[in-house]
Amino acid sequence: MPSLVTGAAALALAAASPLPSTSATSIFHKVDVDGVGMFYREAGPKDAPTLVLLHGFPSSSREFNTLIPLLATRYHLIAPDFPGFGQSDAPAPSAYAYTFDHLARTTNALLERLGIGRYSLYLHDYGAPVGYRIMLAHPERLQTLIVQNGNAYREGLGAKWAKIAAFWNAPSDHAEVVDAFLSFDATKQRHIAGTAHPERYDPDSWTDEFAHLSKPGQRAIQAALLYDYRTNVDAYPSWQVWLRAHRPPTLIAWGGNDPSFVAAGAEAYRRDLPDAEIHILDAGHFALDEKVDEIAYLIMNFLARHPE
Repeated sequence: MPSLVTGAAALALAAASPLPSTSATSIFHKVDVDGVGMFYREAGPKDAPTLVLLHGFPSSSREFNTLIPLLATRYHLIAPDFPGFGQSDAPAPSAYAYTFDHLARTTNALLERLGIGRYSLYLHDYGAPVGYRIMLAHPERLQTLIVQNGNAYREGLGAKWAKIAAFWNAPSDHAEVVDAFLSFDATKQRHIAGTAHPERYDPDSWTDEFAHLSKPGQRAIQAALLYDYRTNVDAYPSWQVWLRAHRPPTLIAWGGNDPSFVAAGAEAYRRDLPDAEIHILDAGHFALDEKVDEIAYLIMNFLARHPE
């Protein structure tokens, strides 16, 4: 006599069965661009509007792991690792010039290789100077702009930038600035400084980032980019002129407790983008670590109001 399966057992069997893959499942690629192996995450239907996620220091596209599946049911997500970061190649500075101009050219070349001619940009930290360069070069490709602790105004620079400015003025005299910038404590504090909810932060984030920064060759790469960051501050006025001229629909979701890019940097966007939607969140520099649901909700509503 065949065995009978109760209703509860049937539900248990169904729950144990593997679910089919969906467009919200991330897939991972690495392609050669500008002579560098560029790694990127991709999710969502390819015929949906594209959102390009540009990461910060010292992270990689991994920082978007919790955000991507929340958006990929409706949008096509592309999240690259910059050269020298994450799973992308990290050639020596003698073989690849680590400047923000060059990171932007390589990232733009990746988007062109993927055939992505129209997109929204999500800018965080180092992703902002990369993204602004891409926007200025190809304004016709930008649909909307989303900024999360991505600075474009001097008033957004926190107190630590005074020491970094001393390094810009005399790099050989201030090796201690690079040491502090790449230290384990600084790597950890970029995540948890300013948060009232440290339990929401995965320690793997900073231990993995510090392990990456400790690899041979990373000090030279990151010191070169830190020195080149002065060109971003010099470029702030031209970015602001561009924002005033083009007025892209803009959402700003800013971790208001960030000691590096302080909340005044978010409010400053109002001068050039009076229609921008600005939210100062009770979070730190890596706001996605503790506010991913709120940020995803803001993005979904914002993009729904600004369709292609």
